[in-house]
Amino acid sequence: MNLKNIHSVYFIGIGGIGMSALARYFDFIGKPVAGYDKTPTPITDGLQEKGIQVHFEDDIASVPDTFKQPGTLVVYTPAVPSSHGELNFYKANGFEIKKRSEVLGIITKDSYCLAVAGTHGKTTTSCILAHLLKECGLPFTAFLGGVSEDFNSNFVLEGTEYSVVEADEFDRSFLRLFPTVACITSMDADHLDIYGTHEELLQSFRDFAGRIKPGGKLFVRKGLPMEGITFGIEDGSDFCIEHIDIEQGTYIFDLVTPSEVLKQVRFGKPGRHNLLNGLAAFAMAVQTGCPPHRLAEALATFKGVQRRFSYQIKEKDFVFIDDYAHHPAEIDAVHQAIREMHPGEKVTVIFQPHLFSRTKDFADDFARSLSQFDKVILLEIYPAREEPMEGITSAWLLQKINNPNKKLVPKAELIKEVSNCKTGVLVALGAGDIGLEVPKIKKELAYAG
Repeated sequence: MNLKNIHSVYFIGIGGIGMSALARYFDFIGKPVAGYDKTPTPITDGLQEKGIQVHFEDDIASVPDTFKQPGTLVVYTPAVPSSHGELNFYKANGFEIKKRSEVLGIITKDSYCLAVAGTHGKTTTSCILAHLLKECGLPFTAFLGGVSEDFNSNFVLEGTEYSVVEADEFDRSFLRLFPTVACITSMDADHLDIYGTHEELLQSFRDFAGRIKPGGKLFVRKGLPMEGITFGIEDGSDFCIEHIDIEQGTYIFDLVTPSEVLKQVRFGKPGRHNLLNGLAAFAMAVQTGCPPHRLAEALATFKGVQRRFSYQIKEKDFVFIDDYAHHPAEIDAVHQAIREMHPGEKVTVIFQPHLFSRTKDFADDFARSLSQFDKVILLEIYPAREEPMEGITSAWLLQKINNPNKKLVPKAELIKEVSNCKTGVLVALGAGDIGLEVPKIKKELAYAG
């Protein structure tokens, strides 16, 4: 695919976080962009504010004529069903159609590509990495899986020599990339609806590592079954965090590299998982030639990522946190961070399960993770791309949770349910549309407080 021959770009599923970053890229370089998505969201609102046409009915008549002409590239996400009318129109009429991951690979192939892979931590690590490169003044493009609070966007264009991308394992998308430097943060079982077994998932990560360009480097969290330069916390890794203290919610630590020890490094995002994310980004950024002491300074100024341990309310007697966690390991990480940063506080969790298949595959692990909180408010399963599965419901999951303070709450009654949560810690977790409820909760509880 030659980008110069593309006259316009049409996105099917334009509201996805990865798709919208690509849409912003093509809009930035001057290509006409439009797209379809299922429902309006803050992401589609942001695209429309930039003048990008978005509609919400699967109807080819709603597609502007410009995007039915030869020279239109059609980009779609695997989450779109094969029965989608617009997708089938483009297939039937011989348009060039590519998955999001293919286009991302083509755009970044000739750059110094820094690719972050892993079942957890991709978005935060890639956002930290983009921040570090920005602070060092490197010319880079970043396609992020979340909205960086440092850039207020999921797309950054400071140049094209370097690129920062999330290497997504879903649908084996990351096998379309050509990394110069790659990182694997985690390889927990997930997406078993795609892979079938954990071993198949692990093999896909090994295949991804095999795509690194000659002379490139692979970083892996110590303990993972992969060969590479290791990073970790107090475990003798090649890049290692040691002597951790906490002052007013900020980590202060020594950062050990293969060549030096950086003292009194500061990082402000709670949770050991976020420390690891920051360390991985630091190690990758070192490969670009940025001075390690400058990168260490930049770690201290990272603001964060929307819906990644985001404080919505932070008062003396009450804290409200929003996080994207949708896998048991991610829930465990959020729980650890809360207990470390807010010791002794009663913690109430609101959790919206994401996908029937994931709920089925990890029900016992979800139940164990959620049981750690003092109170559990469970919402119905968010289906996303899936049809319901018989017997797989939130009521079924609720029965497995070993906690007397648990309740299944319809989303329409959520605000009323949390209206009395005015002390301790309240945390909202999930990858579905629970994020749309967060501003409502914040408004209710800020007013109540």
